[in-house]
Amino acid sequence: MIIIAGRIEFATTEQRDNACEISAPLQQATRNDEPGCRAYCFAADPCDPTIMQVYELWDDEASLAAHFLHDNYFNMRTLLGEAGIVGADNNKFRCDLKEPVYDDTGVAKANFFTES
Repeated sequence: MIIIAGRIEFATTEQRDNACEISAPLQQATRNDEPGCRAYCFAADPCDPTIMQVYELWDDEASLAAHFLHDNYFNMRTLLGEAGIVGADNNKFRCDLKEPVYDDTGVAKANFFTES
């Protein structure tokens, strides 16, 4: 699994909100049309009025590489650029172990508690 997590900054709340609204169809198209895409969400940060949070989940490097060649990716870059981005910080993380946050008793655990 590969997680992309980040933030995109806009000059104004109005620009950020507009970018969230107009990018929704491309977000849905990426989810629907691209194999290996498990999540693709660009959403308003509830605590910072000019930040759009980015969260993507991909099966593997091949599916992410295919995304970077897909029209959805290029169209999203164009759309967000035209919406007024003033900064961005996006990173990818390769995940080799997945566990639930809560153990069998319903307690949240920061440590990894099952066998890998």
